[in-house]
Amino acid sequence: MRTAISTLRLLSQALLIILAVSLINFALVRLAPGDPASVLAGQSGAADELYLAQLREQFGLDQPILVQLGKYYLQLLQFDLGYSYRQQLPVIDLIAERLPNTLLLTLSAFAIALILGVAFGVAAALNRDNWIDTAVGTAAMVLYASPVFFTGLMLILVFSVFLGWFPAFGSETIGADYGFIGQIADRLKYLVLPAVTLSLLYAATYTRLTRTAMLDVLQMDYVKLARAKGLPPFRIVGAHVLRNALLPVITIAGMQAGHLVGGAVVVETVFAWPGIGRLAFDALLQRDYPVLMGVFLISSIMVVFFNIITDLAYKVFDPTMEVS
Repeated sequence: MRTAISTLRLLSQALLIILAVSLINFALVRLAPGDPASVLAGQSGAADELYLAQLREQFGLDQPILVQLGKYYLQLLQFDLGYSYRQQLPVIDLIAERLPNTLLLTLSAFAIALILGVAFGVAAALNRDNWIDTAVGTAAMVLYASPVFFTGLMLILVFSVFLGWFPAFGSETIGADYGFIGQIADRLKYLVLPAVTLSLLYAATYTRLTRTAMLDVLQMDYVKLARAKGLPPFRIVGAHVLRNALLPVITIAGMQAGHLVGGAVVVETVFAWPGIGRLAFDALLQRDYPVLMGVFLISSIMVVFFNIITDLAYKVFDPTMEVS
């Protein structure tokens, strides 16, 4: 009963957050200079006031802002994200086409970041103050300080231009007929560089966090007692130290998992990866309000979803903790 109430409270909070974020997104998009009518009129070479007024009437931009907001929420209640001014397609179709690519990229990057971050953090903590700890700390600091676009361009230069191991742009070979297994291998080949690029910044964060948490837990009395009992080092680290050291890593990783979508905008642009980040970037340049707000809404839902998963993961690693 108590768990059901906690879960219901968590879902209610998530719904309120999504509604608040959608309102903020609507306000920010409408406050931005320019509108779809001026962009379309400028591209068509017919930017006179009469044509602009016709376009604004067609898109409903001539109505009061509260009327536009009410229509927007009415559409959301019907699970309708609107219609793209620029591409003349339902926004939900545009996002559905691109979302699997973004999820593939972000989830792959998240998994790589966690695996590398925890592995190198444990290695650094267990080899404190020797060359391994120094090398891992230096590498983490360099990766943390490097802009994502710079890292992506360097990886393209080394692994695409010089070595030719991976393709630099796109998500699959156009027109190739590889069969099911061959197509998966082809997609993975295109995925490697953007996923690694997106993961390295977060891997550096998880490395430093895991090292610090490991060093703190290693000083605990129950760890000293386990050593005194003669337990094997791998069992002490795996069953006692790492389990507790991962709690702060889970906290940060859960908060950053949804933010990977924001980081994917840069990575998708650098690697021409057809995801919703690139879709949002193009919509911003075109002032395509429905597409922008649709992408923002889906992104906020993903952030809230990952936060809920984080709360549930806490229960797995620490059953004494209540989900609130």
